Amino acid sequence: MQRRAGRVPSGHHHLSRLKPAEVDPLSEYGLPSKGEKRLLSPKIQESYYSKIAERYLAFCTEAGDRDGLQKQFARLAVSDNDNNNNNNNNGGGGCSLPSPSLPRGGPLLPEKTKTTDLSHILGALRKLREGIVASKRKDDFAAQVYLFAIRLGILSSSPETYHPALLYLLRFIHPARNLTSIELQEIVGYLVLDAACRRGELAEAYALRNRHRLKDAKVDGVLRALAQDNWALWLKVKRVMDGHRVKLMEFAEPQLKGHILKAFGRSYLSVSLDFLETQTFSTWSQLLDQFGVGWELSDGRVVIRKIQSRA
Repeated sequence: MQRRAGRVPSGHHHLSRLKPAEVDPLSEYGLPSKGEKRLLSPKIQESYYSKIAERYLAFCTEAGDRDGLQKQFARLAVSDNDNNNNNNNNGGGGCSLPSPSLPRGGPLLPEKTKTTDLSHILGALRKLREGIVASKRKDDFAAQVYLFAIRLGILSSSPETYHPALLYLLRFIHPARNLTSIELQEIVGYLVLDAACRRGELAEAYALRNRHRLKDAKVDGVLRALAQDNWALWLKVKRVMDGHRVKLMEFAEPQLKGHILKAFGRSYLSVSLDFLETQTFSTWSQLLDQFGVGWELSDGRVVIRKIQSRA
């Protein structure tokens, strides 16, 4: 039987009624450095930031409690470290969350979020920051975006996010906008701790502290602990630090733990496992895997050195 002329096939009619594929709001724009021009518009920048804030709030909601959030941040940090190690091979504490400022009334959380992972949020913030730089925007909104990116980047252990943002905020936005004294002390403190803890540049950290006239006893305590390899002072300061600074301090913790383990090796023949784990804040398996200690565990005691018997 021949089909009547002009009749549309039922399959085509069905396809024409399908809804267009939904585009993730955070993937709508590309990088301005790759030719994206829309993010140079102030209105689009502000709208895009609202979408980033919505996604971050959805991420926090899905993560659940504080422990869940910490696990998500830790998972991203481990992933980033693995990626950095691969690139190099190819030649190439408590946790307080940042609070993005939302428009009045606050946007509602989306019913469905396609991607709520931190790496996607950090990628969107990079696009927005590039748009702000390209448009030469240095107002309160620009400062707000950069502060949020810095805080989230630190909690995510993402130096490629927070370090360039720190430098740009301090060198370009602050002279034009004048951060508050509290904001200025916050970002200078991050910059000093990053130099000392992540990059291991203690002299530079002291120079930054003096250049920006930072007066912060807690930061001074961190610098002093690193200069003296003082594990007890390090722990004392860490207990009174906020979550962002604790995350920066974590970069230097393996170094200090290495020193305390050497001290155990020089001072003890054997110690109880509980004492060793309590003093180093590490489990026995972590000491084996991360520090490669060659000690033996026997009946709850760690044998550090054996006395050689004379023949």
